[in-house]
Amino acid sequence: MSRSAAAAVTRRVSSENCKSGRTENQMEATQMIDVLRRFAWARIVVIIAYSLTSVATTLAQECKNRGQLDALYCDENNDLVADVPTDPKKLRDPSTLAFAHTPVENPSVYQTVFKPFTDFLAQCTGKPFVYYPVQSNSAEIEAMRSGGLHAAGFSTGPTGFAVNLAGAIPFAAMGTEKGPQGYHLLSIVKKDSPYQKLADLKGKRVAHTSPSSNSGHLGPLVLYPPEGLKPNEDYEPMMSGGHDKSALGVVSGAYDMAGVASDVFERMLARGTLKADDFRIIFTSPIFPTSSFAYAHDLQPDLARKIRACFFAFDFPPSMRKEFNGADRFFPITYKDAWKVVREIANASGTAYNKETLEAEAKLEAEALAKTRQEN
Repeated sequence: MSRSAAAAVTRRVSSENCKSGRTENQMEATQMIDVLRRFAWARIVVIIAYSLTSVATTLAQECKNRGQLDALYCDENNDLVADVPTDPKKLRDPSTLAFAHTPVENPSVYQTVFKPFTDFLAQCTGKPFVYYPVQSNSAEIEAMRSGGLHAAGFSTGPTGFAVNLAGAIPFAAMGTEKGPQGYHLLSIVKKDSPYQKLADLKGKRVAHTSPSSNSGHLGPLVLYPPEGLKPNEDYEPMMSGGHDKSALGVVSGAYDMAGVASDVFERMLARGTLKADDFRIIFTSPIFPTSSFAYAHDLQPDLARKIRACFFAFDFPPSMRKEFNGADRFFPITYKDAWKVVREIANASGTAYNKETLEAEAKLEAEALAKTRQEN
């Protein structure tokens, strides 16, 4: 081999070795970077986990008693409702306030009924007060939890969810000088039907209203079995989506029986939406408290006091007295005392006022609403 050829071979070998060396160095560097990245992510995960643990620990340290309330709230005075935030930055003083009423019937009905009241609230508080129509109990609760609703009337059953999950502070119920009103669970059938007692409805079409309703669902779960009718065993509850829909469904023949709130039933009779002669009542429950009226726990204390004072200063006009079975005022109540029997019904039915239960019930409400829309 010539000297020039040998030199060329030497140069090629040297060049290949250099290239190979650079590749190995690059691979080592890449592996090192990968290790560093993994180490960094491990540190981040540890930091995040530590931070979450610290936050949870801090919350636990800051709140000596929470009871059944959501982690967002505290109940150090043991009155079963959320305390006013101690951090001034968490208090709200909205320029416009929103009010809603439980959708036990068509929301548009109550928007008109409550107009004299929302007009009065605007004048009394010095802030615009708008009516916020809601289509379901879960939507109303979520609206207060998210801050979009500042005062509201919650139906009897959903009140527990509003307290635990939305920071609602029930303080009033409709009533008279004698005290707050109450209502009963009525089990209604068509007048010409063969059903005389609850036990006759085994295997029949029985309407419940919504999963969170006290008289429309939870009450029947507890009160029907002693009368010889077991929901979910003797019949599969059919969720109608509302007390009005349940009653109208009995008239149309869609349901053989329905459990409805007596106050809603009586209002529908008074308006002429229903005729008393079309029904028979085969079961009447003990008395329950009516809807609660509540404000959001994180309102500025002065604003909260003003809202309370305005509620109690309102004198129902004739139109509202007629609509609400003679009620002429808002009567002071507390959740701890007035809702004791309702909490007992919920406990007996195995219903927990927590997020998981509400989400499951919201799904059932949405399915019932979708089915109603399809039928219409």
